[in-house]
Amino acid sequence: MLNGTYDTLLPAIAASAAALIGLLFVAISVDNRHARADRPAVVKQVRAAAAILAFTNAITVSLFGLVPQNNIGYPAVVTAGGGILFVLAGTRSIFSSHLPRRYWWQQLSFVAALLAVFAFELDSGIDLLRSPGDSSAAHELCDMLIILLVIGIARAWELVGDRDTGIVASLLALAGRETGPDGEPKDPEADAS
Repeated sequence: MLNGTYDTLLPAIAASAAALIGLLFVAISVDNRHARADRPAVVKQVRAAAAILAFTNAITVSLFGLVPQNNIGYPAVVTAGGGILFVLAGTRSIFSSHLPRRYWWQQLSFVAALLAVFAFELDSGIDLLRSPGDSSAAHELCDMLIILLVIGIARAWELVGDRDTGIVASLLALAGRETGPDGEPKDPEADAS
């Protein structure tokens, strides 16, 4: 059972995750209306699954952490284990879907980031099982829950706009240059002609 400052943090994480899950369902329902033909279906599926997994992970751990006398390490270990299995399945689907190579690195870097978050969550969950009063493990776990919310928001945003929101694509967009279907910068003069 976490107490002290976590008494306000865990309800905030749970409420945020619940609201974001509702918005994600709306985003998925309108996704088909604005889908880009050049984006493979597996990319959308991995994005949607990653967003829902990130949100449900955060809400599950937070809600179990609010139950008196619960050791939050148990739900953290279980949900992190499920997340790691998702990463393995997502990686398999990327390679088995004959995804064009230009999408591989973006998708693989994303699943690698998710793997890192789930590994830290698993580590802090195990630490909390060994020592329920370990404040550094509790702090790390709560940080991972917040990171999962941010990851879920980024994936959901990509679903809504069906566009790449990565660092390079965002910087190119801010500079007035969009990326084309091949991931290379578009030539604005070519679009005008």
